[in-house]
Amino acid sequence: MTLVLLNKPFGVLCQFTDPEGRPTLADYVKVPGVYAAGRLDTDSEGLLALTDDGKLIKKLADPTHKTPKTYWVQVEGLPDKSTLQTLSRGVELKDGKTRPAKAWLMPEPENLWQRDPPIRYRAAIPTSWIELTITEGKNRQVRRMTATVGFPTLRLIRAAIGEWKLDGLRPGEWREEKSISASSCAPSRVRPTDRPARDGGDNGRASRPSRSHTRSPRSF
Repeated sequence: MTLVLLNKPFGVLCQFTDPEGRPTLADYVKVPGVYAAGRLDTDSEGLLALTDDGKLIKKLADPTHKTPKTYWVQVEGLPDKSTLQTLSRGVELKDGKTRPAKAWLMPEPENLWQRDPPIRYRAAIPTSWIELTITEGKNRQVRRMTATVGFPTLRLIRAAIGEWKLDGLRPGEWREEKSISASSCAPSRVRPTDRPARDGGDNGRASRPSRSHTRSPRSF
């Protein structure tokens, strides 16, 4: 079984081909026979698992397996304790109430890479970061959850899928997991030390080279 973990950049489609010529996974991952286990929206960033194992794809993508996925969410405004409790208990959306989640405020990730394009900036409105762990995958769920409680999502980064984490991957870089256990899809809190090396926020410096697999995307 092959398992590839990719830090999907912003603006990249979660598929290998596109008739319109937009950036796809094929611009970064050159491992034959692997497919994305679940989706990550084009305007979202972060960890994406790709594998050639159908059972693993189902385990990661099917919400009945309740594989936890952890996100770093930059929101507009300053959520209070009651807001985090609401997110944790579950939020009523048009397609049903979300499952209980884990939500807490976190500092801006120390290792945040520059996003292109950067988020919109409003001098009069502060932003905050929430670490949110969910066990389902409704369409654009995290964005809808934060919007429902009054804090629109500005930037969304998936930091972990079960026990698998970004672990220093820069945007567009990937690594192949050599040891895969049955417990790999179990919950795991993303510690600060698990986050990639610092290189500035949205206005930070360009990323440093890494030993992980990387391929520069084609120009569009």
